[in-house]
Amino acid sequence: MKTNYHIPVLLKESVDGLNIFPDGIYVDVTFGGGGHSAEILSRLGENGRLFAFDQDQDAQQNVLDDSRFQLIPENFKFIKRFLRLEGVKQVDGILGDFGVSSHQFNVGERGFSIRYDSVLDMRMDQKSALNASEVINTYSEERLAQIFWQYGEIKMSRKLAKAIVETRNSEPIESTKALNDLLIPFFPPTKVNKFLAQIYQAIRIEVNQEIEVLKDFLAQTAELIKPGGRISLISYHSLEDRLVKRFIRDGKFSGQPEKDFYGNFLVPFRKVGKMITPSEMEIAENNRARSAKLRIGEKL
Repeated sequence: MKTNYHIPVLLKESVDGLNIFPDGIYVDVTFGGGGHSAEILSRLGENGRLFAFDQDQDAQQNVLDDSRFQLIPENFKFIKRFLRLEGVKQVDGILGDFGVSSHQFNVGERGFSIRYDSVLDMRMDQKSALNASEVINTYSEERLAQIFWQYGEIKMSRKLAKAIVETRNSEPIESTKALNDLLIPFFPPTKVNKFLAQIYQAIRIEVNQEIEVLKDFLAQTAELIKPGGRISLISYHSLEDRLVKRFIRDGKFSGQPEKDFYGNFLVPFRKVGKMITPSEMEIAENNRARSAKLRIGEKL
């Protein structure tokens, strides 16, 4: 299902990974344009149910007209709480596509893209208090440098943070163009777009607290998924992918997995197959799919 809103990435592979039971209960935690949800619904029987989450008000305009479907307009870090409000304690599978939607990139005023001159925003949830302008104009030089290094993997993070602070001391940096004009001289001409994209990624992750949200969500899946049920998760940068990989392998994000009295590892999931990446054909049709990585886990 392709829409002007968003082209779903690894559509068949990610839904195949759920190994759908026709009468099961499933959750798409990143509804977006509804592509993955529509594919899940196409494989469900009349008694199946699909819940979807999306905090973006724009995405909430894409509700699917299907009695088996319900969109919950909240951040997926609250998945357990809101499913329980619907009387659901366990589900058969959860799908997550953690990338920014094509729509969010293409609507200039949202501030996600380096291509448009717009306000510095980058909020997934338009009701959120923290936006990109506040990050750029109020965070300390040290904190900015840490964000650029940790979330954008930018080696010259300290130099960029210093330049931002010096510039904003004269006047606020209020637009994507102002930020781009400030940063471009630091990068090789042939790699400007690459480095700017990494900076924008770092700011976006901070604005939306994406790493903490992902951790909160993953921790809840161990309790939500029924034995034999699956998680099918698509990541786009190394920070996310490492968290997903480690959680499926160890059931935690740091340290060694827990062991029982006999020394056996106590992990909630087992890895299903190898990591899956898009085909060359899919990347040619949708360049934003190029960094996608799909990992699948089955509840033990």
